[in-house]
Amino acid sequence: MCLAVPGKLLSISGEEILRTGVVSFGGANKEASLAFVPEAKVGDYVLVHAGFALSVVDAEEAEQTLRDFRQIGELNELVETK
Repeated sequence: MCLAVPGKLLSISGEEILRTGVVSFGGANKEASLAFVPEAKVGDYVLVHAGFALSVVDAEEAEQTLRDFRQIGELNELVETK
């Protein structure tokens, strides 16, 4: 099963198709491609799968999803690898 995880966009570098950003997933920061979300800006929540931000998502829903993942232990592995 594939899973996309919401995270908060902390910074952006590059331009157009080469844009990348640092995304925080409840304590773990990872770099993700922003090629598919040219509208994303710092502070937005983005849905990330396999290193690519796929869409900008509602902040409240993203934070609830992160809480749910944390509760069932799904964020533990991500945070431990930072």
